[in-house]
Amino acid sequence: MRLLLVEDHSELAEWVSRALTQAGYAVDVLSRGDHADHALLTQPYDLVILDLALPGMDGLEVLRRLRGRPQGASIPVLVLTARGSLDDRVRGLNLGADDYLPKPFDLAELEARIKALLRRSGNQAPVVRVGRLEFDTTTRLACVDGQPLALTPRELAVLEVLLSRLGRPVARETLFEKVFSFDAEARVEAIEIYVHRLRKKLEGSGAVVSTLRGLGYLLGEAPGG
Repeated sequence: MRLLLVEDHSELAEWVSRALTQAGYAVDVLSRGDHADHALLTQPYDLVILDLALPGMDGLEVLRRLRGRPQGASIPVLVLTARGSLDDRVRGLNLGADDYLPKPFDLAELEARIKALLRRSGNQAPVVRVGRLEFDTTTRLACVDGQPLALTPRELAVLEVLLSRLGRPVARETLFEKVFSFDAEARVEAIEIYVHRLRKKLEGSGAVVSTLRGLGYLLGEAPGG
């Protein structure tokens, strides 16, 4: 899943970005509101974490513009700000924010709110099953026959994207955009490495990642379960 973090406090942005990257998210970090507005016009995101007091353009204006575009109407937005007054919260929610977390905050709570927003926006069940593979969308834990599957953050990200579009092929380019942030030094072909590794770890689970020529990758049950 690809997230956009818009935060002008560099140390806070680095701390949050590092934690979310280790949790398996691709995170783009911007410090200006006008830059965020441009990125939201040109890049696909699954969720936006948005500060309000930003240089270049206020966070509320970024939110207003995002919600005014057809492609931005459904992107979950978590407002993360030191502005804790009731008026600020009401304004943000009225402009289309999905959640509001005042600073200072606990990282575990931020991650829990992100998971809840992504699960809600994707209309996912609490547990997704394919063969003997089970994926808990709340904890983001994958298990086979009740045993946790050892996945790297990017392998987890690939699995999560494929599960979110279960039964539908995911283009290689789309998968790359969801798994890698825009400052990652990687080419789209790199996604094949993580798909291959995930396939190996799913062997014997009854779940298989198939390659559909010209369409991308599809996660489904292996023949015979």
